[in-house]
Amino acid sequence: MQHCLESIGLWLKLRNIRQLGPAGVEKLIGHFEKIEKVFLCSKDELLEAGCSLVLAENIEQAQCPDLAKIKRWLNQSSLNRIICWGDKEYPIALKESVGAPLLLYLKGDPQLLHQPQLAMVGSRNPTQLGRETTYEFAQALGDEGLTITSGMALGVDGIAHQAALDANNPTIAVIGTGIDRVYPTKHQALANRIAEQGLIVSEFDLETGVRSINFPKRNRIIAGLSLGVLVVEAAIKSGSLITAHYALEQGRDVFAVPGSIHNVLSKGCHALIKQGACLVESVSDVLEHYPSLQPKVEQFDLALQPDNLEGQSRYPRSEEARSLLQLIDFSVTSLDTIINRSKKPVAQVSPILLTLELDGWIAQCVGGFQRQK
Repeated sequence: MQHCLESIGLWLKLRNIRQLGPAGVEKLIGHFEKIEKVFLCSKDELLEAGCSLVLAENIEQAQCPDLAKIKRWLNQSSLNRIICWGDKEYPIALKESVGAPLLLYLKGDPQLLHQPQLAMVGSRNPTQLGRETTYEFAQALGDEGLTITSGMALGVDGIAHQAALDANNPTIAVIGTGIDRVYPTKHQALANRIAEQGLIVSEFDLETGVRSINFPKRNRIIAGLSLGVLVVEAAIKSGSLITAHYALEQGRDVFAVPGSIHNVLSKGCHALIKQGACLVESVSDVLEHYPSLQPKVEQFDLALQPDNLEGQSRYPRSEEARSLLQLIDFSVTSLDTIINRSKKPVAQVSPILLTLELDGWIAQCVGGFQRQK
């Protein structure tokens, strides 16, 4: 523990040095081989290593932070640990990405950092169809060997984590607060499950609260850890698109699920597709990019098709139900719109809507109804 704390202290010390970015750190460690030598060498040796005079003086004057708080946290649980940029355990994919953090606080199974990961991100307020799509894809992708990585936010993030856990698959949550904080607070139970069955990751110091500036940094790590990013539903101005753009910058794959042109939460996905993201209609659309995983998803993809739903025909049984279903969009359709399209009174339409909902053809949601298949 003492050696570990000393190493952590040196990396924190290095991280806090002004005018020293990730490229400078890599250059210093490449020159001196070990971080201990960086702080043992003279100013002249630092200058010979390529440091400016100001940077060399900043390194000389750097102070080691108080490690008592970190020591207490590490001793709280065997699930708690910290890995540093120079450790063998540091994930290579993230290390090679732009702006890789010098320290990662971990809670859970650190081996998951080295497993193939797919990030799933999207709206904090997805439609019912978006929720179901997220859940189905997260489970199927996890079953095929991809660890699902996300940001533990409300909506798509939380659903993706939950789906993986429900299928007994691992999941990684990268958070935008200190690892000893849970945000949003309603995800406390989810965070506990992830720590036990998966891994929680943060680059932020203990007790760091909610700060909007930290969430783009979190998104950068999500992209850096993953083979690719799958966006399920996202508005044009969405943090999910920030994650996708980080992925593009780092040479990762970007996937997007299309939706209705009338659904504001589809517009971000459509924008990504226009920019070259892979359009995803089935799990195999993702897995074909990773042949080493040997996908076996034909049955899952077929199960999503209405023709193959066990015990159900392609359309509702009654003529009036079939006619009304054609008037309901895959995006939210208000009751007034359905009444206007059908030219029928609400008293006649309501029981048909109830039958369609009970049979799974539509779902009631905020603002009206949404077709499911």
